[in-house]
Amino acid sequence: MFVGRDHELQQLKTRYDRKNYECIIIYGRRRVGKTALIREFCKGKKTIFFTGMETTARENLENLSQSIYEANGGEGRAPVYRDFEAAMEAITDMARREKIILVIDEYPWLAGSYPGISSLLQVEIDHHWKDLDIYVILCGSSMSFMEKQVLGHESPLFGRRTAQLKLQPFTIFEARKLFPHISGEDLALYYGAAGGIPLYLSQMDGNKKVEANLIANFFDPTSYLFEEPANLLKQELRDPATYNAIIQAIAEGNTKLSQIASKAGIEVSACAGYVRNLMDLDIIKRETPLGEKNSRRSIYLLKDGLFRFWYRFIPRSYSLIQNGMGETAYRRIEPGLSDFMGQVFEEICLQWLWKQNREGRLPTPFDQAGRWWGTNPHTRKQEEIDILATGEDQMLLCECKWRNEDTDIDTLETLLRRGNLFEGKKSYILFTKRNFSQRTIRKAKEIENLRLVSYEEMI
Repeated sequence: MFVGRDHELQQLKTRYDRKNYECIIIYGRRRVGKTALIREFCKGKKTIFFTGMETTARENLENLSQSIYEANGGEGRAPVYRDFEAAMEAITDMARREKIILVIDEYPWLAGSYPGISSLLQVEIDHHWKDLDIYVILCGSSMSFMEKQVLGHESPLFGRRTAQLKLQPFTIFEARKLFPHISGEDLALYYGAAGGIPLYLSQMDGNKKVEANLIANFFDPTSYLFEEPANLLKQELRDPATYNAIIQAIAEGNTKLSQIASKAGIEVSACAGYVRNLMDLDIIKRETPLGEKNSRRSIYLLKDGLFRFWYRFIPRSYSLIQNGMGETAYRRIEPGLSDFMGQVFEEICLQWLWKQNREGRLPTPFDQAGRWWGTNPHTRKQEEIDILATGEDQMLLCECKWRNEDTDIDTLETLLRRGNLFEGKKSYILFTKRNFSQRTIRKAKEIENLRLVSYEEMI
């Protein structure tokens, strides 16, 4: 079942309806749903759908020939074009007769087997396709390749695209469409463990309890998600053991580059290169306090939710899981799930804020949002703002609490005190998993520009 991606589908459709040359670059991390999106969009439309393979140029040419042949109604085995130039000429002839969509999925693999493909497409676009009603989609999972070798200014295809779409994981609101009947708390836990990746979310059974789903998907050595992080590292990187050590170091709370390098047992200079590659894959991210450009204050965190969950809970129980004691392993990590969900809840709150911002539901719109941390000049202690959003003339400060008990007044007072670290006009939102205590509610009524928001209200 295809759900979500309404905005992306509308963007693709709007350009399709223009009835002229279009070249859309679609990219994003593996498993995020790029191919599913493209197939959904292409339903009912004349399409040449070709998927590049990590193989020889000859075999890719054979597969492209087959795709062209089938798009023309051919059955059985297709005759093979003499070269890629001839295949492109055949596509051009089709486009002269009728509107077609040309999809090249896994474009980096095709380019790896036949490096001249980008130059060939450039010639075809410049000499023929720009004057035809043809809709080209180039798609790839290697984000560094797509950004540098396809979108980059040194690429032969530079200037030939008409749009680009970097596909992101689902938001919590899109994930809700997969599980319309489960509780909000269960949804959040599935979302956090799967990192919003549609394929991972689809492994969860909405008719089972959370415990059963997590045990079946993460604490069973035969399950798909148990092997997924290792498989992704092997597919994408040459030295998976070193990358594994770096990810594990970050999962254990080492956020500075020097700390990560020390924990992983490698030189800082070498570690920087590994970290960049993991950032290219959207597995880790670098954060700097919002509004600051000092890179020395940057920290590195796991961005991918599946990796964050897996590396936090699985390694410590690996032997138990491999020996069929997954339920025992789950019992050991279960008390740590609430703490794990803290960062997930912050991400959900941020998604809600951007949604409210887009829909004009906030008193003052903001331009940017993120975490902030720094030293309180009065107490000399480190302070942190879960979400700081800034606009032209006002800032919004938010605290996010994922706790099983009611959020009490001390949390509100802490948020207000931290607001004193900033000059200018301010407003506040206090987010909570459950409810607010009565004295928190009474106090909030006395404060202008303060809003209390529960998770239930958000979703």
